[in-house]
Amino acid sequence: MEVRTVEFAGSLFEAGAPLPGDLPQVAFSGRSNVGKSSLINVLLRRTRKKIARVSATPGKTRSLNFYLVNDRFFLVDLPGFGFAKVSSRIRQSWKTLVEEYLLGEPKLRGVVHLVDSRHDPTATDLEMVEFLAAKGLPTLVVLTKMDKLKRMAREEASATAVEQLKIDEDQVLAFSSKTGQGREELLAALDDLISTDEIEL
Repeated sequence: MEVRTVEFAGSLFEAGAPLPGDLPQVAFSGRSNVGKSSLINVLLRRTRKKIARVSATPGKTRSLNFYLVNDRFFLVDLPGFGFAKVSSRIRQSWKTLVEEYLLGEPKLRGVVHLVDSRHDPTATDLEMVEFLAAKGLPTLVVLTKMDKLKRMAREEASATAVEQLKIDEDQVLAFSSKTGQGREELLAALDDLISTDEIEL
């Protein structure tokens, strides 16, 4: 897939609010400090004029943010979880927002779940992957910050993700926002998910 056009299409702050369109969607999830905004900017080639806000403060994304790609599908940036310094009430509202979206959105074609390659997957990562599996949503686990690991450690990180998250090897992809490693493979995976819709049409 070649990324030709990207447009911020809007944000959802409350469950059940109207979506910005009825095109297929692929959601991106992960912990607050996993590098999700950086990955999205590199993936969409928006590194100079960033479209996804990169912040030193974890938990900056507090809504479902929709980006229209190639007038073809929405990339949906989900609120990060884990390190955000917010009240339990706000954190619960994010959880409700995300869960209702994942459970009830018929145009959602899959989820890209990000895990920091430098650390083992957390209990929350496993909870998310199991939640998506129970829903039957195609899930790709992307290991971020791979450039910070040596070659042997990279292989160990992938093997650990497969074992601890109980997923197949072909569900894991290595990525580096610094070097661009994994960008083409991730775009190809998104293309496959979206093409299913177009074949059905």
